[in-house]
Amino acid sequence: MSATNILFLMTDQHRVDTLGAYGNPRVRTPALDGLAAQGTRFDSFFTPTAICTPARASLATGLHPFRHGMLANPERASGGQCELDESQPLLWRRLRERGYRTGHVGKWHIGRENGPEHHGLDGEHLSGALNPVHHPSYERWLRERSLPPFAVSDPVFGTAPNGTGRGHLIAGRLRQPAEATFEAFLADRTVALLEEYAAEWHRTGRPFMLSCHWFGPHLPYLVPDAYYDLYDPDTVPLPPSMAETFAGKPEVQRSYSAYWSSDAFDAAAWRKLIAVYWGYVTLIDEQIGRILEALRAHGLWDDTAVVFTADHGEFTGAHRLNDKGPAMYDDIYRVPAVCRVPGAPARTSDAFATLIDLNPTLLDIAGLPAPDPCDGSSLLPLVRGDDTPEARAVEDRDEIVAEFHGHHFPYAQRMIRDRRHKLVHNMDGVHELYDLASDPHELRNVYASPLYAEVRRDLAGRLYRELLRRGDPAHSWMGYTADIGRGRAPDVDGVADEIA
Repeated sequence: MSATNILFLMTDQHRVDTLGAYGNPRVRTPALDGLAAQGTRFDSFFTPTAICTPARASLATGLHPFRHGMLANPERASGGQCELDESQPLLWRRLRERGYRTGHVGKWHIGRENGPEHHGLDGEHLSGALNPVHHPSYERWLRERSLPPFAVSDPVFGTAPNGTGRGHLIAGRLRQPAEATFEAFLADRTVALLEEYAAEWHRTGRPFMLSCHWFGPHLPYLVPDAYYDLYDPDTVPLPPSMAETFAGKPEVQRSYSAYWSSDAFDAAAWRKLIAVYWGYVTLIDEQIGRILEALRAHGLWDDTAVVFTADHGEFTGAHRLNDKGPAMYDDIYRVPAVCRVPGAPARTSDAFATLIDLNPTLLDIAGLPAPDPCDGSSLLPLVRGDDTPEARAVEDRDEIVAEFHGHHFPYAQRMIRDRRHKLVHNMDGVHELYDLASDPHELRNVYASPLYAEVRRDLAGRLYRELLRRGDPAHSWMGYTADIGRGRAPDVDGVADEIA
């Protein structure tokens, strides 16, 4: 039994600061905190793009979004493709070729029509961005257990910015006990598959990769009373970036704030919404605990790597914004990530890493090389504490580059972030530069400040060269609109310098 099993756990729209392991002293997340205490907790882990489908497609392919082509959620497609290119070396296909069983439970959201079963995984396509609470499988599961159906009371809506009525649903009281929630349903499905895989593992030694992807804590926060009222709003701090004025920033951010009616909620209302979001996090953590307990009960703990992460974060009032969108703040780009590998030491890592790196990491755990092509690097040498060139290469990374193509509307952005500064190049609108040392909440855009001219030019040049290296076509636009000085690539005819 040399191959290592893999249990992969993913949440959706999950802020780093909601976990005890990441410094929150109030939120109860014992399952994930315990996992982090036994594995590697990544403190500088980022999504390649803060939107579900392209982020998840990067995990599946090991490629940057502009390369795999899935640029937005299928419901809001902004010119990209709506299904995975099956000619690419998808993660699960590689694992099955290695002899692994592959299973998927929960949110898929990588293709409009093609779900996990289309790609050869054990599982059912639960489509869409939010809990499909009227899916026949869930309703049948409720009936078989004599559990009450989905119902919500006391809904909390935003206000439509044009004054025509109510806006988005943000939260509500779920009239079901915890054991009837969609989150419990997904945990039940995962535990059932785990039992099946464990039996085959012990009988034949065949390894597996089993994934469970929750739809939460993505809004709307629909949770039972016990979680809706679990945290006292008076103990909930408001995000410091609620002091946002949008002065000197892209106008789209102010518009997006109005779209989500963020200012329609006063401080007390925001504290309650954040408290409910925390309750949702605790509900999911309890379901994760059930799965980890089953893993141990089946005698798999010492033979299974467990990886936890999220596809992106959420604003939850930060920067007077909600959900996610055309603003590349750490609130939605930095995500939690924990990797626990049998035999590897417990540690924390501040190395820059992204979801793209998890593709070759999972393959490396299975004893497979990275796909070709691949834009990530395996994190396994770092997790194991190896003193190897591969581990040092990851630890020595000095920047992260991310991209965004739009969600509710096309909107192109590229971002470079190092330990001190962040530059956001907006293809439409003013650009952004933040000094993360003096302004950790990214409130002051110093892009136009003469004091930061050298920093601006250095970051813009680094971002431009990296986009050019990757083959990201955004480099062409950036070459004409960014303060990068000399060093641009020649134009399409290769005669730009001669004409100049």
